[in-house]
Amino acid sequence: MEKDVILTQAGYDKLKETIEELETVKRREVADRIREAREFGDISENSEYDDAKNEQAQLESRILRLKEQLRSARVVDTSEISTDVVAIGTKVKVEYVGEGDKAEYEIVGSAEADPAKNKLSNESPVGRAVLGHKKGEIVEVAAPAGAIKLKIVSIKAA
Repeated sequence: MEKDVILTQAGYDKLKETIEELETVKRREVADRIREAREFGDISENSEYDDAKNEQAQLESRILRLKEQLRSARVVDTSEISTDVVAIGTKVKVEYVGEGDKAEYEIVGSAEADPAKNKLSNESPVGRAVLGHKKGEIVEVAAPAGAIKLKIVSIKAA
């Protein structure tokens, strides 16, 4: 059974752009590498040729995987998202209870998660903990070093 890939519109557009780039630019680059490697002569002992063919196989596999994500995509309409509770497509500001530190996270589907940019998956520990909760509520996140308590400070559309 296929799992829905939940994406924001921006994530969906980025996925389409990535596929387009891989199918045009990257395929051409790999084909050029294969052609150049063939020109070295005997391909049976040609490591450049083997490397290029392996790269081609990995590229085609990645393209197929991304196309499958696109086919299974369910785009979240952020214009219809309520900011009463944390949901996919919202930005949530949290305060680490006891520490006073604050952070703002955008809750997204797992396919467009990027923790370095504070885009957390709805399947991540923090994402899962805050989903469905309201401003002012305190949620607990299980962490290897022990439970972390987060207070939801604000919720807004992404």
